[in-house]
Amino acid sequence: MATDIIIHDKKDNVGVVVIEKITPKQDCSCWVMEDDSTVNIQSSDEIPLGHKIAMIDLNEGDTILKYGHDIGKVVKSIKKR
Repeated sequence: MATDIIIHDKKDNVGVVVIEKITPKQDCSCWVMEDDSTVNIQSSDEIPLGHKIAMIDLNEGDTILKYGHDIGKVVKSIKKR
């Protein structure tokens, strides 16, 4: 299965879509760069190339982690995938 989403660090709570788009209910392969592992998920919504996908439920005020670092705060709750 080709990679649909890249997760940079095992601590990340978001991944980045690396295909043209992810469609609702799509089975996705996620490559974790840090340890070369793979995680499989099913999407809930359509997500275009380059956009982030939540790997866990995120609540208002939570820290978004990408590259293993804080890249911002959640301003509105986000359901995973």
